[in-house]
Amino acid sequence: MKPFLKVMKALSDPSRVKIMKMLQHRELCVCEIQSALKFAQSTTSKHLQILENAGLITSKKDGLWVNYSLSDGSESPYAASLIGSLRHWLDNDPEIQSLMAQLPDIRREIICKR
Repeated sequence: MKPFLKVMKALSDPSRVKIMKMLQHRELCVCEIQSALKFAQSTTSKHLQILENAGLITSKKDGLWVNYSLSDGSESPYAASLIGSLRHWLDNDPEIQSLMAQLPDIRREIICKR
């Protein structure tokens, strides 16, 4: 039951659901997620850590960047099921729609001036 509860708890926070929805569209770094959600870096990193520990997202280092993407769900059948279902959920939610409309303009090169 613990793996199931870990996934459910990870998705019990609206901010983490928003992160999952953003990662459906593209791989993002911490600064891009932070900019989109207007959170402190430490808050953003904590949310990402919870999602990664639940097997919902993965990270990979790319030079100075750490890129986050949706997991393939291979670590947990519960994560796999929810990742698949979440792709079809909340697309008509005004908050999610607003966030998705901002996403094309949020780029690390602009945020970090690199």
